[in-house]
Amino acid sequence: MKTLRICSLLLLLCSHAVIAQSPARPGYQVQNPVPPPTEMRAAKVDTKKLKEDADALAQLAQSVPSDIDKTTNGVLPKDLPDKLKQIEKLAKRLRSELSAQLNIR
Repeated sequence: MKTLRICSLLLLLCSHAVIAQSPARPGYQVQNPVPPPTEMRAAKVDTKKLKEDADALAQLAQSVPSDIDKTTNGVLPKDLPDKLKQIEKLAKRLRSELSAQLNIR
């Protein structure tokens, strides 16, 4: 008798678990659907600033070969390391601005 009660209780619990996991009924509609995610818009790129940075980068890059020629004569221009760091910063800024624009569109 005791085993019959235990078996019937287990059968009841298992059937309840199976019903709870069944798919939704046909024709059932969600009352508050989740809105679709909004698209991220790219920030406006300041083309004037990009142009200025590109011009400054070109000007600095053009001055480096003459400074390198001076190093072959044993003279290290004082501002060469600063020029190279500035070139790095400008190139990194231009690359990040432009790649952000290209990846989003």
